[in-house]
Amino acid sequence: MLYLIDAQLPPALARAMRQAGFDAAHVVELGLATATDGVIWDEATSRSAVLVTKDRDFSLLRVAKGEGPIVLWVRVGNIDDRTLIDQLLSAMPQIGEAVGRDEAVIEFVGC
Repeated sequence: MLYLIDAQLPPALARAMRQAGFDAAHVVELGLATATDGVIWDEATSRSAVLVTKDRDFSLLRVAKGEGPIVLWVRVGNIDDRTLIDQLLSAMPQIGEAVGRDEAVIEFVGC
């Protein structure tokens, strides 16, 4: 399962996820740094990816449409990249279970 990391999150998150054994790509790596939400949504859908984002609009869109990519909504305050990465990687077993259940929106609140 590909985890497509949205622009508000650091590219280092995708690298760390790959190092941990997850298939992950940041929108910057795909040439989508300035892409609209619609383009990112379509990219995640076409790749059957989990869209990892801090943007609440994606979770609202997923619920409203009733279809599209699984949205992993990252709801953390202003924390440094290393803390974010460590917290998210620690939660990946639970996140993976939610993905396996095909949950439409998965909220990650952090510690």
